[in-house]
Amino acid sequence: MPEESFALEFLDPDPDPAWVSDLARISPARARELMAEAAGETAVAQHIRSVYEAAGRTFFAQIRAPLELYALVRALSPRHVVEVGVSSGISSTYLLLALRKNEGGTLHSIDLPTRQQGPAFQEGVDSPVALPPGRESGWAVPPGLRTGWDLRVGPNREHLPGLVASLDRLDLFLHDDLHTAENLTWELSTVDGKIPPGGVVLADNTEWLEGALDRWAEHKGVPVRYRSGTSLGGFVQPSRAGP
Repeated sequence: MPEESFALEFLDPDPDPAWVSDLARISPARARELMAEAAGETAVAQHIRSVYEAAGRTFFAQIRAPLELYALVRALSPRHVVEVGVSSGISSTYLLLALRKNEGGTLHSIDLPTRQQGPAFQEGVDSPVALPPGRESGWAVPPGLRTGWDLRVGPNREHLPGLVASLDRLDLFLHDDLHTAENLTWELSTVDGKIPPGGVVLADNTEWLEGALDRWAEHKGVPVRYRSGTSLGGFVQPSRAGP
């Protein structure tokens, strides 16, 4: 499915607690509780709406599962989370919010921004993830969540290998940048050695990845779980060696 546009409404009205339950190995009831906790952060949602309005944008492409991302981080208590692809920072916001609630853990984000070509968004010309003039990667993330955020701007090939080498482990990985099979496979091969058994790997927009996520998981002998209504997939890192 194509990236979703939205009219300042980025919290999906039909979240998927079963998906969180499968990946985090918690009960569906606990998954629902954690997503409700995220949805209750109304000041965060209002901040995002207000900065979008100030930038003159009535829609923006973004990951459709911020509540699920929050719940996964709350349940997994990761030491290190890595996301590749930030744009305005919806996913970053809810990952950071959960880490703050956990009182521990670091989000490491890499983004190569796409920029709007003119002062006003032009449908059919500008990418739905293009940054408005004067905005930078993660521009919608509330200031109060930015402390300790490791944001690196530039190509993933420039930043990801060094970042991974510096970490003792990588508990949650999210691919949401250039959606090609070659790029995803390179990213997964780069992070794989640092993901412990039970760690979670996620990839958005898998319909553009030519089955790359499913092939990687198949080689590892684990299933890919897909969030209902989206092409956001994920799997749990097994204990045996991968490809």
